[in-house]
This record gives sequence, structure tokens and C-alpha cells, in this order.
Amino acid sequence: MNALEYAVIASQLTKVFGHVRAVEDLDLQVNVGEVFGLLGSDGAGKSTTVRLLSTLLRPTSGKASVAGYDVVREADKVRRTIGVVSDGVMFYLSLCALRP
Repeated sequence: MNALEYAVIASQLTKVFGHVRAVEDLDLQVNVGEVFGLLGSDGAGKSTTVRLLSTLLRPTSGKASVAGYDVVREADKVRRTIGVVSDGVMFYLSLCALRP
């Protein structure tokens, strides 16, 4: 399969914090142009998965790519390609709205 067919690919993606396996052996393929949502109960690993795929966390093991770029080896390219808005409340004090 051609990696460019997929916006996201994860293979055996795992993240461990101490004795806690937040994400374990995740296999995922999201087609280019597909709308995809992560659903699950609290503690299921949804936020950790998004942080792994957006390069905010480094995987303990496994591989993942976003837009054809490896999330570990090409993290800078992943970050230039994607946009992520956290579900938490955040205030960006240094931003302002400008009129064109």
C-alpha cells in the first residue's frame, strides 16, 4: 500500500508512562480526505493518541506517519502540515485579531 493513500498510519503505536500503558499496539489507517473521530471513555488514550500523532509526545514503540511524514524522524514536517486545537481551555495572550 502506498503511504500517500493515507493521511494517518499507525502501526503497533504504544505510549507508556511509568507502569501505565496509555496507548497499546494501536493500528490505524485514515484515508486522505476521510473525516475521522476518536471516541472512547475517559482514560481510553484518545488525547495521548492525538499528542503522539501531532508530535507532542514521542512513542514508546511502534510507528506512525501523518501526511506521509514519520512522526519521530520528520516531526518538523508533520508540524508544518497539520493543525491541532486542544480541547482544554487555553488563552493565547500574545495573539490579536487584525482587520484586513
